[in-house]
Amino acid sequence: MTRVTRRTLLAGATTTAIFAPYIHRGYAAEGLKVGSLSDLNSVYATLSGPGAVMAVKLAAEDFSKEHPDLPVEVVVSDFQLKSDVGLSIARNWFDTQGVDCIVDIPLSAMALGMTTLAKERNKVLMMTSTATDDLTGKYCGPNHVHWTHDTYGLGVGVARAWLNQGKDTWFFILADYAMGKSQVASMTQVIEKSGGKVVGSAAHPFPGTTDFSGFLLQAKASGAKIICLANSGSDAVNCVKQAVEFGMVGPKASGDQVMTMTLFDTPLVYAIGLDVGQGLTYSAPAYWDRNDALRTLAKRLAPALNNNPMAANHVGDYTGTYWYLKAAAAVGLPTAKKDGRAVVEQLKSMKIDDPYLGKCVVRPDGRNVHDMLLMKIKKPSESKAPFDLASIEAVIPGDQAFRPMAGGGCPMVSG
Repeated sequence: MTRVTRRTLLAGATTTAIFAPYIHRGYAAEGLKVGSLSDLNSVYATLSGPGAVMAVKLAAEDFSKEHPDLPVEVVVSDFQLKSDVGLSIARNWFDTQGVDCIVDIPLSAMALGMTTLAKERNKVLMMTSTATDDLTGKYCGPNHVHWTHDTYGLGVGVARAWLNQGKDTWFFILADYAMGKSQVASMTQVIEKSGGKVVGSAAHPFPGTTDFSGFLLQAKASGAKIICLANSGSDAVNCVKQAVEFGMVGPKASGDQVMTMTLFDTPLVYAIGLDVGQGLTYSAPAYWDRNDALRTLAKRLAPALNNNPMAANHVGDYTGTYWYLKAAAAVGLPTAKKDGRAVVEQLKSMKIDDPYLGKCVVRPDGRNVHDMLLMKIKKPSESKAPFDLASIEAVIPGDQAFRPMAGGGCPMVSG
């Protein structure tokens, strides 16, 4: 087994690390090749990054133990949070490197562009870190699966929880690109159908914003009962930390307005700390301490996490890679190499009972439907260990968490 160091992983988009997780003498030269297209050193590095790469590697290793006669390689690249760079890498992987499937992809704008490329090349995309729900709406296609979460699933649990408490006026602070816009659009539908109202929004440039004070003051002045962050990664962390200065979160918050998050996760809770984050809510597809399987996966990933807790995206990276490989094995290596659509169709036909995400159903529009979790950040006094950061307030059944297929406008299933 080839050793891949953190330095190798952070070498950048021009360097591709290739390793065979499980190697046997006598293998045929051709096998399955999976590409982890990740943000290794930017805004989403904590949620993607080396943890995503390790998750993909572990999934390939575990699959290879079950299928020792089916070789698997993993290639890795950092797209530097630039859509054009990522698309160039993906094109090169598909056209010259023999990559059959790309996973992770933590940038919605880039992911939308990749759907056409995958369809043209008849390859597979497992969108394990991508958020925009347009991937199973107007951008749905036969060659990709939206695996872990989406903007509708991340927003609906949070929205309904606060609407049920009478918090019916909302203001959004969003990242000004596909993910943020999709998140606001999805939640606005839920809010307005429940009799609530979006009183305003402020979009900040992405990436590169470090001062969120103007956006926060605009939100505070709106008088909205809920201020909702439709951003993620270090942007969301900085936004919450700066909100403390204006008495909007933390122990000195007035309580007149409530801040909530959508694309938040355990590593980001760890970054802001319980003193600041206590009581804030967010949605997640998985939580590291929910069961023994997740706790074990978190321990296996720990060497790649830079002393951070495991993110839900990492769970998706592992499970999405593993089940892609299982589907590829089911259709056979020759078919999997030449026909990505056949592998996606196989995924849609499979009964998946995953120890990490639970029961999964891949719908005809490519949405992987599974339960979602409504999380609440603990008070410092409630935490019993460094990563004991949140409690599961509710489990939202998949058929309620994700947008109904008929409402997405996917051309493959509408009409």
